[in-house]
Amino acid sequence: MTAQLKVGLLHTVPALAGTFQDLVARQNPALRQVHVADAELLATAVREGVTEEVFARVRRHVRYLVEDGAAAVLVTCSSIGEAVEAAARDAEVPVLRVDAPMAEEAVRAAGDGGRIAVLATLQATLGPTGRLLERAAAGTGVTVAATVVEGAADARAAGDQDEHDRLVRAAVETAEADAIVLAQASMAQAVAGLDVRTFTSPAGGVAALLAAVGRS
Repeated sequence: MTAQLKVGLLHTVPALAGTFQDLVARQNPALRQVHVADAELLATAVREGVTEEVFARVRRHVRYLVEDGAAAVLVTCSSIGEAVEAAARDAEVPVLRVDAPMAEEAVRAAGDGGRIAVLATLQATLGPTGRLLERAAAGTGVTVAATVVEGAADARAAGDQDEHDRLVRAAVETAEADAIVLAQASMAQAVAGLDVRTFTSPAGGVAALLAAVGRS
């Protein structure tokens, strides 16, 4: 009997587990999923930066998912992307940062010499996502400018998702750029239906995860 393929997903925002579960299930309902949520990873990144403890916790979570049988692991938090890359170097299966496909798509859309605006609701996310985009844009002449959407994180923390989404949409609509990147997966729903060159991480991250499983 052939074993059913399994994927692992690591979240720092527990509420995103359902979003990604649905995305994976819609594209491959036969795929087994194991989700791990650790809100303290993001809390530490916001409070202290991506510390050695964050690197160590990411490695432990990835190791658990791999030992549990995951053929690939997707980490859905952009703020800890560099810790994900470090964990990937030690893992026996593909370990993916959710924002990597988004960065490549945005650079292609911006075109040589174009401008990319990175929007985040957390300051902690701007550095990792900005550096990722600068790597992806190397040699293209693309410039990257990063901005925090003021008030959006506070609105979300207070339970006012509508205000969070309104602030994100307003920032997108006024951004002057050839491509707009929303640095956090939690921002994606705010731009549903907007007719702008906006790139979000969930769909691309899940596509990369399924492609990795297909190669396993």
